[in-house]
Amino acid sequence: MTSELERPPLQADERTALIGWLDLQRQILRWKCEGLSDEDAYRPVIPTSPLMTMAGLIAHMRWTEHMWLEVLFLGGDEKQNPSFDESTDDADWHTDGRTLTELLTEYKTQRARSNEIVAAAALDEVGRHPGFRSGSANLRWMLIHLVEESGRHAGHADIVRELLDGTKGNY
Repeated sequence: MTSELERPPLQADERTALIGWLDLQRQILRWKCEGLSDEDAYRPVIPTSPLMTMAGLIAHMRWTEHMWLEVLFLGGDEKQNPSFDESTDDADWHTDGRTLTELLTEYKTQRARSNEIVAAAALDEVGRHPGFRSGSANLRWMLIHLVEESGRHAGHADIVRELLDGTKGNY
């Protein structure tokens, strides 16, 4: 597994650097899915974490971006996001049987929507969702959190992929 991914420019303004690092982590997640069958994308490799599959990781990251930028930052309706479903543990990791291709397409669409939200707002602008403490964070804080969250799960994807088929590819 070889990568043609590139880091953001070494000399970049804050917004370019934040989006550049976030986008790199997003690309790594997508890259780790290349060549996987749906069967492998759904195969759990960690007995104590059955939702930790490549498909589950992609579903989770799609809903994570939706939660932080559309719900907490823009003040949107949390009922559209399974992350807020308290009746099901880890509801945002559930894939409802969608193919890996469908999940990746949904994630790509969400990433584009997230980038639109970020492009239209100032980094110091504060979230608008009054019902959650995290909704009072500014956009800069939310983006740093998304870089951290995406990077952590890109690391999980490294491990899951290697356990699935032995494929290694470090960036």
